[in-house]
Amino acid sequence: MLTALLAGLALCLSLIVAPGAQNVFLLREGIRHAGSGRRHAIALALACLASDVVLIAAGVGGFGALVTSVPWIFDAARWAGVTFLAGYGALAARRALRGSAGAVVVPATTGAQDHAPATPPGFGGTATLTRPTAARSATLPAVLTCLAITWLNPHTYLDTVVMLGSISTTYGDARWAFGAGAILGSAIWFAFVVFASRYAARFMRSPRSWRVLDAAVAVLMVALAAALALA
Repeated sequence: MLTALLAGLALCLSLIVAPGAQNVFLLREGIRHAGSGRRHAIALALACLASDVVLIAAGVGGFGALVTSVPWIFDAARWAGVTFLAGYGALAARRALRGSAGAVVVPATTGAQDHAPATPPGFGGTATLTRPTAARSATLPAVLTCLAITWLNPHTYLDTVVMLGSISTTYGDARWAFGAGAILGSAIWFAFVVFASRYAARFMRSPRSWRVLDAAVAVLMVALAAALALA
């Protein structure tokens, strides 16, 4: 059992550490909202982990054979992924060219102002959001984007459902221990990305650094979209 668990852990880490759309998105969002605490990045990491739990369980449960027997599933996911990644890459390129606000949240003040409502535009002030409020308002769209990046990538199914599922069968009754090891590897990696993004945020304090990061994101996303289209 322990051998199967460690094998699943090692294989998952070897697959997940590659620089892909999901990892880049999670890292960027973690850096962007580092000033508002870890809740935003943790929510995204949990969404990624929940997706991996479902996919790994499906693979170990034998759904890999079903997926490979229906080729149109891969084609549909491939072109949906191409469209999504190309669009996200275009948005990143626009941010790189025009500049990005980066961490857009406004530092919260202490005292009574923390709970005071924002002054609406047109009533003698400028509407602002405190850091926790702005972070919460950005979390749901980011989670949905993260889920789209995860589930519209056909390599997700190939690596997690088909490959991990196929290898798990070699461990017989211990295949679920193999799957548990893979889930543990996923949890370790996403926890690492959350902490790494918080550390990296100290180097992202100028508009130029954000433009460089967005340019790199744009190149990677477009390259991944092209690779999917040509696959």
